[in-house]
Amino acid sequence: MSSSACWRRVRNLEDAGVIDRYAVIVNPRKAGFALSSMVNVSLARHEQANVDEFIREVMRHPEVLECFATTGEADFHLRVVVRDIDAYNSFLDDFIFRLPGVSQVRSNIILKEIKADTALPFDTKGDRAGGRTKE
Repeated sequence: MSSSACWRRVRNLEDAGVIDRYAVIVNPRKAGFALSSMVNVSLARHEQANVDEFIREVMRHPEVLECFATTGEADFHLRVVVRDIDAYNSFLDDFIFRLPGVSQVRSNIILKEIKADTALPFDTKGDRAGGRTKE
């Protein structure tokens, strides 16, 4: 495929919203962020004002790299990266514990990253779907 044809395909994917954005993957530890945690947050009541404020405040905190609204035991799952345990304690005390409606917070400190892919499981050969062999 020529470079101009390739560029047109990429541009079409961008225009269609399939390509959302471009990013550089930075190693957190080498950048000085030694502590990563998965934080499970449950709200006492699902009052819309509390949910809206929680989301608004999460969006303002750069140490929250990802936030997912989920089903199950917790309402939200956050991936948080900070410099050390003191910074994490401040994050909890000064932010999470002060939010209205938060009833429970469970932290899981990440000891070791096993897999952290960002690529979707597309198969370029077309003989597999979603990473599974067609039967």
